[in-house]
Amino acid sequence: MIGAISSVGAVAGASASQITKSSSVTIAGDAAGDFSEMMTQVVSDTVGKLRTGEATAISGLQGKATVQQVVEAVSDAQGSLQTALAVRDKAISAYQEITRMTI
Repeated sequence: MIGAISSVGAVAGASASQITKSSSVTIAGDAAGDFSEMMTQVVSDTVGKLRTGEATAISGLQGKATVQQVVEAVSDAQGSLQTALAVRDKAISAYQEITRMTI
């Protein structure tokens, strides 16, 4: 607790450029890629996890994978799909709010 308080004091005396250089926080302008590239990567990762889950489930039916492997792969795919659906729902909600704005 005291170490955290002393580190706050050190930050208070530092300039903004010193804080940015020494911290692990990235600035949006410095982040690699743009929003569309990030979304493309997320979608491709989700599709990859869904395909892996499906392939593992088929392997489990053929007796080539254990029940634990099948459950882990399907659970991972389910989590990825739920995340993608949540992002989609938020994007649709944001679009709908923008279209309701008055000019």
